[in-house]
This record gives sequence, C-alpha cells and structure tokens, in this order.
Amino acid sequence: MNADAQQEAVYGAPPEMLAVRDDLTPMLSQYADLCEEHDDAVVLFQVGDFYEAFCGAAEAVARTCEVTLTQREDSTGTWPMAGIPIDNAAGYLERLLDAGYRVALAEQVEDAEEASGLVDRAVTQLITPGTVVDEELLDAGRATYLGAVARGGGESENGSDADAEGDTYGLAVVDVSTGECLVTGADRALALEELERLAPAELVVGPDCDLPDLPFDPMETPFEPEAFDADAARETLSAYAPRPDAVVESDAELRAVGAALTYAEYAQGDSQLAYVTRITRFDPREFLQLDATAIRSLELFESRSARAGSTLFSVLDETACALGRRRLEAWLRRPLVDRERIEARLDAVAALCDDALARADLRDHLSSVYDLERLVARVSRERADARDLRSLKTTLDRVPEIREALAGTDSDLLSDLRDSLDELEDVRDLVGDAVVSDPPQEITEGGVIADGFDAELDDVRGTAEAGREWVSNLEAREQERTGIDSLEVGYNQVHGYYIEVTNPNLDRVPDDYQRRQTLKNSERFYTPELKEREDEILRASDRADALEYDLFCEVRADVATESARVQAVADALADLDVLRTLADVAVANDYARPEFHAGDTDESAGIRIDAGRHPVVERAQDEFVPNPADLPRGSVALVTGPNMSGKSTYMRQVALVTLLAQVGSFVPAKSARLPVLDRVFTRIGASDDIAGGQSTFMREMSELTEILHNATGDSLVLLDEVGRGTSTADGLAIARAATEFLHDEVGATTLFATHYHDLTDAADDREGVFNLHFTAARRDGEVTFLHSVADGPSSSSYGVEVAQLAGVPASVVERARNLVDEPETDAESAADSAGDGVVAAAANGEVDETAEDGTLAAYVDGLENGHRESENPNQATATAAAAEPNPELEAVAEELREADLVDTTPLEALNLLSDLKGRLE
Repeated sequence: MNADAQQEAVYGAPPEMLAVRDDLTPMLSQYADLCEEHDDAVVLFQVGDFYEAFCGAAEAVARTCEVTLTQREDSTGTWPMAGIPIDNAAGYLERLLDAGYRVALAEQVEDAEEASGLVDRAVTQLITPGTVVDEELLDAGRATYLGAVARGGGESENGSDADAEGDTYGLAVVDVSTGECLVTGADRALALEELERLAPAELVVGPDCDLPDLPFDPMETPFEPEAFDADAARETLSAYAPRPDAVVESDAELRAVGAALTYAEYAQGDSQLAYVTRITRFDPREFLQLDATAIRSLELFESRSARAGSTLFSVLDETACALGRRRLEAWLRRPLVDRERIEARLDAVAALCDDALARADLRDHLSSVYDLERLVARVSRERADARDLRSLKTTLDRVPEIREALAGTDSDLLSDLRDSLDELEDVRDLVGDAVVSDPPQEITEGGVIADGFDAELDDVRGTAEAGREWVSNLEAREQERTGIDSLEVGYNQVHGYYIEVTNPNLDRVPDDYQRRQTLKNSERFYTPELKEREDEILRASDRADALEYDLFCEVRADVATESARVQAVADALADLDVLRTLADVAVANDYARPEFHAGDTDESAGIRIDAGRHPVVERAQDEFVPNPADLPRGSVALVTGPNMSGKSTYMRQVALVTLLAQVGSFVPAKSARLPVLDRVFTRIGASDDIAGGQSTFMREMSELTEILHNATGDSLVLLDEVGRGTSTADGLAIARAATEFLHDEVGATTLFATHYHDLTDAADDREGVFNLHFTAARRDGEVTFLHSVADGPSSSSYGVEVAQLAGVPASVVERARNLVDEPETDAESAADSAGDGVVAAAANGEVDETAEDGTLAAYVDGLENGHRESENPNQATATAAAAEPNPELEAVAEELREADLVDTTPLEALNLLSDLKGRLE
C-alpha cells in the first residue's frame, strides 16, 4: 500500500464507526465527530493520561510507534485501540511525522472533575512537518518553514504577454515556531529556484500551480482553495500588516502569503499568530543566487561523504546560540550582492578579529542566551511556562553586558547592532518581580509567583501558612494532652490531615477524636478543630493556586505585547553571533579579508586569488596544497590533469571563496580580489533520476541547459566532465560547443574540468580560453599527485594508475596498461632512434640547428612544448603528450638553445649532454 493509500485508511472517521453512528457511546461519538472535522490528519484523542486512536488509525499508530494494539469493547462492538503517553509524546509524534502523517491533537478542554457528563474535547493543535512548534520536535539550529505557492498571470519582465513559463509565481514561507515570514515573487523558473533554496518542510500549493518534481521532499498538503482567493488573502494579511500593499507587490504574492498564514492559523487552532510581526518581502535577485544543484554540489549543508564536519556550514559553525546558528544558515543560503552591505559585514568581522577580548566576551555572554525567537513565540501562543519566562529574563539580563563588550569596537555595523539592543528593563523587571527564580514546570499547582508581587496572593498564602503552622504544632500539643508519646500528625491526598495512634494506645484516645481510617497496627483520627483548619488550609491553597495561575497568565500576556521588541533584540543577537563566529573562524584558520572590484567591467576585473584553499578539505587533511586562481572576467579556464589530482576541489574552492566573501566572511587564501557575482552555477558529479525518467547523461544535459540559458557575464560557472555520458565524439562536440557558447555568447567566468584533451585546443582559437592543469610525478611506475595547478594542458589522466590505487586486480591493471601502450610501440621506437641520433650527432659535432626532424633543435623544441616526459626515460619523445612545465626542464632547454654547437668539440658536447642528462634524471 502506498503512502497516499495508507493515509486514506487512517484519516477521517472510521467507516465501521459511521455504520453504527447512532449507537456509539458518547466518547466514541465525540471521537468520530472530531475525525470528520479533521479528515486530513490522524486524530489523537486524549483519554486520561494517554492520546488514543481507534480502528485504522490505531493500527497505523501501533505499527509506526511500535506500541501495543489493544481493543475497546462496548455494546456496539470491539474497536482496535492504540495510545501513546501524553507526558512522553514527543518521540512518538516525531515517528508519525517521519512516516508522513499529519497529527491532530484532540485534548480535554475542561477539567474532568468539573465536567457534568462527557468531558469536552477539541483539536487544539495540528502537528505537521511545517507547523510543528514543540521544542523536542524542532532542530534548534535550523528554521522549519511552511511554504505556500500561488500562481498569477500578468506580463513578463520585457512587457510581453506572459505564457505558461512567464507567469508570475508568489512564494511565501512562515516559520511557525519563530514568527519569521518571507514572501517573494518571480517568474516560474526563478520562483522554483527560490523554493528549492528555502526548502520548506511542508508545502501548500495553490490552484493551477503545476510544480515539477522537487529536489527536496516536502510534505505537500491539500488545503482549501478559498485560502488562495485574493480577497480572503488580503483580509488575512491585513491582520498582520495594516497596509498589505506595502508588503507584497503582486496578486500572486498576496495570495501565497495569505494562504500560508491561513494554514498556519488553522494548524494552531484557528487563532491569529500575534508574534508574526516580521513579514518581509525580498527579491531573489537581491542575493547571490544558488540553486539546489549548487548548494548540493558545493556541500554547503549536506556532505556526500560520511565524515563529520565535512560541510561548509560545519566548518563555520562556531556559533554560541541557536539564534546565531539559524542566522548563519540563512546567510549561507542567501549571500549578498550589495557591495556596501558586504563591506559593512567585512568591517565588522575585521573589527572583531582585531579585538580578541571583545570576541571572547561576546562568546561567553551569547552562550548564555536562550532562543528568544521561539521563546517569545511560545509566550504569544500562551504555551510558555514559568521557566520559559525566567529563560527570557536570563537572556535579557545579558544584553547590557553584550552592549558593554561592543563599546570599544570600531565598525558602523557593530555600532548599529549595539544601538538596536533594547535592554527591555520593563520586561526584565516584570518577570523578575513576578516569577520565582526556580519555578516548577507546572503553572497550575502553585509555587510560581514570587512573594511580594501581589497583596491578595500574599494574604491568601498567609492564611494557608498560618493553618499549616497550627497543624505543625498540633502533634506536640496532642502528645502532651493525651500522654501518648508515639502520637503523630500527618497528611495524605486521599484522607487529608489525621492524628495517628498505635493500637496499644487506643484506650487513651480522647472522646473528641473521630475515627478517619483503620490500619493494621494503628487508627487514624481527626478532631472538629483539625477538620476546620484543614478546610481553611485547602480553601486558601486552592485560592492561592488559582490566583497564581491568573497572575502568571497576566504577566505572560503583558510580555506578549512586547513581542516585536523582543524579536528585534533576537535579530541583533543573531547577527552578532554570526559576525563573532566569522571572526573566530578567520583568526583560527588564517583567513584573509577579500577585496572587491569597484564596479570594473573590463576583463581584468575577474577573480584573482592568491594561495586559495578549500575550507572543508583543508580541515580533513594533514597537508593541503594552496593554489592560485587568476580568472579574467568572462574567461574560460580548461582544467585538465589526472584523476584524484584535485581538479574538482580546486573549482569548488574558487566558488566557496567567492561565496564566503559575499556572505561577508574572510576567505581561506593569502589574498583575494573579486567581483560581486550574481549567480554560481555548478555541473559537478554524476547522478541519475530513474524514478523521474532521467539517465545520468540526461540529468547532466538538463543542468547544462539551465546554465547556458541563465548564466550572465556576472556569473561563475563550474563544469566538471560535461559530455562524458555519451560517445566520445558526441561528448567532445557538446563540450566544445558549450565552451564556445559560454565564451562567445554568455561571457560568464568559467572553470571547465575535462579529460577531453582535444578540448584544450580551444585555447588556440579564442583569446579568453586558456588551459590549466594539475601536476603529477611518475617514478618507478608509481604516480604521486602534487595537487598543484599550473599553466597549460596536462600530459596524461593517469587513469590506469588510479585504477591500481583503487585496488583493481593486478591482472586487469596490467592488461589495461598494455592496451594503452600497444598503439604507441612504433612511435616509441622511432622516437628512441631520433633521440639516439641527436646524441650521436651532438657527439660528432654534426648538429644542424635549423633541421626540423631528428636534430638537437627539434629535441629542444620538443622539450619546450612538453612532448618529452622526463619522469619516464623509456617513454618515446614523439608520443609523450604534454609533460607538465618544469623550471629545471626549461633551464635545460634554454642552455641547449644557447649552446655554441658549431665551435663545440665532440668531447665538450659529450660533457655537456652528460651534465644535462644528470640534471634531467
């Protein structure tokens, strides 16, 4: 049974119950009613201390949560039943969510002791992947978004009528746990990219929205189409923003944000989310655009390996609090394109790098900060307990100290953040005066409100305390009055206060003692005066508990009115934590401040990185070889070299340096001079989508298509092995055509790693195309990868050697090596003869410097052009392809070129060749 069929079997009122609806017990009838009202979720129905489900839903709960399937019997039949304990529900709810179920919690909304007949129940919360608010179900360091997508017609950007691809799409996301709300609008392609970047956990899709298969896996939730109606959406948004037109810029955006808020309200019990005070519209083009492919290829948040700490996020994550961790993720997903804002962040990071004491103080203070965003959201939803309010106060108590730590820093951004840190003295004082320093978790059982906060409460407490003091002295008085030394005064929940006398002393019990309980070895009594005092104490205690609860709710409501101020402080603390983190990482890892071109448009305004490093790979290796990058604007660098030599690492590190710089971070390099990019595209790695009907090659071509259509002259493009999934002829043709198109038509700065050595000829045809390669050394049949980039094309991919390193059987490796060498036998013999002829001619003083074949001049030219591989003297000069440039080799060539061979004696020629041969070896 597929997931949809499973849900149909457990959602809605059980058919077997509906068949006997009129005969159901009141409780099961109530359950069936709630299931009908919430037919899009598994209804968990509170019965005492458990959430129960019945029939098909019970079977699903028992199977998913691994709890016992029991049954309930009544006059109408036997009903399968399964339950989870309320006090320990979080783990079971998480399992249900992971299994793809939505859950509706139907709780008792009146006190069972006060109910006359059936206890009233209602669904108080819908729990779904995008609307979960329980701390135990949330990742403290990541935002959990509910998304909504709406489609609206109109004109495309160039003013033409919008077709299906040109329609405007609105996208809104809400984090119900914090109150963050983002909305944007764009054409279909750009809206889908932004949807992939935000990756909501749950998605509500409007009418006529034809979404493709997404590269992430949100729960797609059907919701009433009326929520996407423009008038309904405007009415909903008006409750959060008095001027909706100031928040959204299109009909599609209005309908998306209206539907998202309506669904969020529905999930939280159909009440307005008062803590949603930050509805922010943004244009995707205001940030460096990273589609899901780029985020995945660059391993920003998820690694392809199982190594811990192998993502960019994990390298940078030195945040001290949950606020900072979520903000760091947001900054990495949306780097800036506004140079002024980038420089402001860099100035702040630089100031903190220079002030180790301020960094240490900030980390110390921020590590004591609780998650203000989620705290104030719970306060506004009336779900915060007394401990939450004390956590809020603890955090606000740190604000003056954080302001003090920033007092000496030299940065406009840090100064602005310091000024925005409202100390909220009124809120701090209110909570400090009202709530005890170490309150109990339950807010209905007393002990929450501090003494001195409320006069009436103090009086009631005084009455209860006086009664308890009278009782505490009663034991001594009664022992003296009766002469029974073993007499004890006690209390229990069932019988209240009592006087206990052991059986041997029962004959000494006074006449005013009235029997309350008989035990095996004693009797328990009470007196009219004790009973009166007990009633007085209980009345006062109950009154105190009720007063405390009312007072706490008033305090919580007062704090909720300051949600916007608290959220502003949370924003500032989050930014400070990230800036401090970036400074810590920069100092610890020797990062440099990047420089940006001042709006240059000429080719020199490209990417120039001195001794760049991959921020993740360098942490995983004992030694890392830094490499430069000098990429003129609009150039195409064809990168060749052996497998495993570092081509992909090099390309990624260039992209990560530019991305980090636009986040506002220092970068892993000796220096970096960069443009402000608009997009980073990647076509790296091989994967297929069998379910979607796409082979590896088709996926590769789809990603290439996206790049060729959308890259601009301000983009960075990374291509790795384009065209490898088809025939060599077709693949090389596609790679060559793509190279030419990127250079001639797009003008995007491009790094193109390839094993098509014929592609390197493109550098001869186009001025902006050039070759880079990664070096390797071969000695005694073994290859050493030097991981160093150099100019020019590579001589070999060393595929057979890599196969040997990977553990391919020796017989297969040897056969592969023979097949590679077989076609070159004749050429090797000819080349060896030519080499011997050169030596003989030189020894006899018969060299003709103008000759083209079999001469010393030809040999020198071959050395200069990289056609002799010095690492393997047995390999023929004429067939060794493009050895890596070597300063020593070039020095030998220059010395041979300058040698006066006409006047050189045979003996001098032999000495010269012997010396040069020794240097070459």
